[in-house]
Amino acid sequence: MMENKQSSESAVPDVHKTIKAAFEAFDYESNNKVDVREIGTIIYSLGCFPTQADLHDLIAQVEDQTGYIHLERFLPAMTKVLMEHKFPSVPEDLLLQAFEVLDKGKKGYLEPAELAKYMTHEGELFTQEEMDEMLTALADRENNRVYYKDLINQWTIDPDM
Repeated sequence: MMENKQSSESAVPDVHKTIKAAFEAFDYESNNKVDVREIGTIIYSLGCFPTQADLHDLIAQVEDQTGYIHLERFLPAMTKVLMEHKFPSVPEDLLLQAFEVLDKGKKGYLEPAELAKYMTHEGELFTQEEMDEMLTALADRENNRVYYKDLINQWTIDPDM
């Protein structure tokens, strides 16, 4: 039992690093705060899929009533969520399968326009503004491609933590 607690505690720095990376992708002014409207996307990018009620509860817990969420409030709350597996996650292999279905040419990446088409016309629709923000964070800056295996590695947390 004590060994399990120690392995859990040693995982915290990795969890913090993952949360910070997701948060910073939406911290456009590099001031350790994000618009409250980005939190759902950040949480989803961490492989968590809370209900709308759970998402609203978490936001109420960390928002400072200015419309922004600060990293120092979000980090401990999200760490607890991840360490306690509070929100269901999507297994890595299922995420990979989903991207591979979209990658008809089996290239290992998606073009931003291709991903935007899927995300704004099928399933739970994103607005063009949401897609622009997401693609800014997800696309490789050098060649403007979305390498989904790299994203999956960033998004998934070891379930044995």
